[in-house]
Amino acid sequence: MVGTRGVPARYGGFETAVEEIGRRLAERGHRVRVYCRRPADQAGSGDTVDPDVYLGMERVVLPAARRRALETLSHTALSVGHLLRDRTDVALVFNSANAPLLPVLRAARIPVATHVDGLEWRRAKWGPVGRRYYRAAETASVRLSDALIADAQGIADYYREEYGARSRLISYGAPDLSATGSDRLAELGLTAGGYHLVVARFEPENHVDLIVDGYVGSPADRPLVVVGSAPYSEAYTQKIRRSADRDPRVRMLGGVWDQELLDQLYANAFTYLHGHSVGGTNPSLLRAIGGGTATIAYDVPFNREVLRDAGTYFRTTTQVAQRILTAEADPGDCARRGTALALRAKDYDWDVVTDGYERLARDLAARSTPGPRPFAGRRSPAARR
Repeated sequence: MVGTRGVPARYGGFETAVEEIGRRLAERGHRVRVYCRRPADQAGSGDTVDPDVYLGMERVVLPAARRRALETLSHTALSVGHLLRDRTDVALVFNSANAPLLPVLRAARIPVATHVDGLEWRRAKWGPVGRRYYRAAETASVRLSDALIADAQGIADYYREEYGARSRLISYGAPDLSATGSDRLAELGLTAGGYHLVVARFEPENHVDLIVDGYVGSPADRPLVVVGSAPYSEAYTQKIRRSADRDPRVRMLGGVWDQELLDQLYANAFTYLHGHSVGGTNPSLLRAIGGGTATIAYDVPFNREVLRDAGTYFRTTTQVAQRILTAEADPGDCARRGTALALRAKDYDWDVVTDGYERLARDLAARSTPGPRPFAGRRSPAARR
């Protein structure tokens, strides 16, 4: 498994998927190797490879350039170099940004599937050059992968319509947080059902600023708890903080890496507000519904695919305020929505997800995958019609 920050999962959706899928594959008797980035505080050390074992997975720890534009690709390049020396039957590459390394794997005759994630070129954090790069990398992933992995139907539809490309639809799993307690909330001065929650990296397409602004403009009774940070988005982080500083009801917690405490925050929130707009199926959203928490989400197909009619949706600050006030005015309906979402979460099962990855890995090793569409390019609007 190549292209993520690795395990233990402490960052985002890819890392969560790698940990949940990788440990299950290891339990089933497969040898699983995960390439991991060295923490920033170790980046200057002389030792460049630190193998270890975590939940049955072999970890290979390598450095990465500490610049946003180079971090992912630099680490993946070192990972691929290691992979050529210590070969495997199959490589699973996460993030289409790593597409420039795919020719190396193909030349080495290592079957490879690329998890293409969301539409990275639409992310506001990238400038014109970055967006052009991600657009080109997306096309290269279609051309050079033996298989594509999509984690949401909307992503699979996009690659079919844009490239005429096949993909394996394998979503993420939702944890069952139904038995999660609430005793840790007192550490933060919170009580079960007594707060609204946001958990997100501070990036424009996650709309944390819109959520905070909408909340600040409402007369909501319950405080808004904001969990998250961003390593490369200081200006955006400051924008959020300026809004939050205007209202003592907003609690900015920064990153919360204690998984037990984070799970209790998800499972005991009155509502969870989810602003992600350009990814596929989001693990943070699945964690919230796994806790049976009523969810107010940014209105895009990926979020509607998960929440369906049990969710409520927003696009503007005014709508954020309205959805929060509606929830507070009718706690019974809010609880019913949470119960419906807990049932919906059962459709997202990590064991079933792992079955999909196991089948894909066997197909790749047997070289029985038909490929997405070799040498495909973006289709014209007329062709897509």
